[in-house]
Amino acid sequence: MPDYVLRTELDGKRLDCRLVFSRRKTLQLEVLPDMSVRMIAPEGTKPEVCMKMLNKRRDWVRTQLRYFSQFHPLTKPREYVSGETHLFLGRRLRLKVAKGSAKGVKVTRQHLTVCAGQTTSARLVEAELWQWYREQAADLFQERMLGCMVKLNIPKNDGPKSLIVRRYKSRWGSMSADGVLGLNLDLIRAPIECIDYVIIHELCHLRFPHHGPRFWDLLERVMPDWRKRKTKLERLTA
Repeated sequence: MPDYVLRTELDGKRLDCRLVFSRRKTLQLEVLPDMSVRMIAPEGTKPEVCMKMLNKRRDWVRTQLRYFSQFHPLTKPREYVSGETHLFLGRRLRLKVAKGSAKGVKVTRQHLTVCAGQTTSARLVEAELWQWYREQAADLFQERMLGCMVKLNIPKNDGPKSLIVRRYKSRWGSMSADGVLGLNLDLIRAPIECIDYVIIHELCHLRFPHHGPRFWDLLERVMPDWRKRKTKLERLTA
């Protein structure tokens, strides 16, 4: 089923909400960090039902848009040249582009040195850096997931069936209906405490596959400072 755009007004301005249909069972309204609005609806849901929900939650949308507006304008796109700052586990490191026969990335207290061979091509430097990020994330995210499962008293056999790391455009993580945990590769740029927040959030969905009161009660009990971690994550990676 194709996506639609719901159009209404908010404070005298046009508000567009992208309507995405999926196999989920309930409506979910989201305001994303880029200040776009999206609603995920069960397949077959009538657009007028979705519009009714959008209008009902107008005040919540306004609050979320104001929250994300403080992070704009967002960081300009990276050029992958020496002197830029890049993040790794919450640390802001200065990029050094080097030439040499041994490709790879080296980390010091203040620098990320990237060698993509006998070239300083931004495209190849970017590829080398993100390949390194993927290698770091593969081990670290698995380790953090197991630690977070302990905090939630989730036996290993009852945990996620698998862990997938990829670059998402609009979410930090996901938990599929069949128990596959997805984490955004961009999290490797964030502090450990923020990575744990995202993992704990998604693990809570193993017990409550929704954002109802019981889900939030569980998250609050296991991680009372989750709001602080969430804000830090959004500020750091905006």
